Amino acid sequence: MARSLEAAGHPLRTVAVPGGWPRPDATARARLDGVLAGLPDGSTVLLDGLVACGVPEVVVPHTGRLRTVVLVHLPLADETGLSPGAARDLAEREGRVLRAAAEVVATSTATAADLAARHGVARVRPVPPGVDPAPASPGTDGASHLLCVASLTPRKGHDVLLDALALVRGPAWTCTCVGPFGDPGRVAALRARAGSLPVRFTGARTGLALQAAYDAADLVVLPSRAETYGMVVTEALARAVPVVATSVGGVPEALGRDPYGRRPGLLVAPEDPTALGDALRRWLTDASLRERLRDSARLRRLNLAGWKEAARAMAAVLDGEVSR
Repeated sequence: MARSLEAAGHPLRTVAVPGGWPRPDATARARLDGVLAGLPDGSTVLLDGLVACGVPEVVVPHTGRLRTVVLVHLPLADETGLSPGAARDLAEREGRVLRAAAEVVATSTATAADLAARHGVARVRPVPPGVDPAPASPGTDGASHLLCVASLTPRKGHDVLLDALALVRGPAWTCTCVGPFGDPGRVAALRARAGSLPVRFTGARTGLALQAAYDAADLVVLPSRAETYGMVVTEALARAVPVVATSVGGVPEALGRDPYGRRPGLLVAPEDPTALGDALRRWLTDASLRERLRDSARLRRLNLAGWKEAARAMAAVLDGEVSR
């Protein structure tokens, strides 16, 4: 986004604030406070929600003299693995920051509505991410190779995917899971859960290695428990690859529809291995369904919004040009 804003003639000064956000130590909090204190009165500052929303005691005192715009990628309390008390505390902190901000930006219409409802914030602007254009993926045999691109965190639902794949009977298939490993214990547990299933965990991939993973994909699967948008969905569609995903947050918006109103993929309920397994079985066994979804993905590829459109929408928020 920063590069696209600069390319659109809206230069930014990017300041990194290292720390264990959203629960930083005193050094990181002091660093953020110093950065904000050093800005001239009336400055517009775009704050990443992961940094800003956990420290209202740092951010809110500056909102009276700075025009603060907070970009929320994921509501803090929606991260999986939090205790009820920790989730409540993070939600309360996030609400204080968002209510004090001049503008709040979310990555989808669904997330904007959710933030407004849960925090009593009326000024949440949806600015969906763009997607880089890419060549259409050749795939393998048009059906059997599945790809999941997601960090191996509980929120991404790899456990649900493995349970769903264990239910799939019929044609042979393979599945590659690409994404940072994170917790070694969780990775080991997922490998054990996969057992003898033809599933491969590759770790993080970027650049040409990630492109190669997409090139081999016949279908992209996103089994997340929560997503504010789902950039993996649009990255797949940019390559004309259909998607099976959970119907959470902004994922239905990311999947979208082709000019004929058709979905270029299938949506299923979250945390439901049976529903996900059934969708994967349908993909593998129904040639007419595969052809329809591939055709829809090819058409959807042509009307995906790029980063220029996203930058224009964000620039309008930063410049105060959106209607109240």
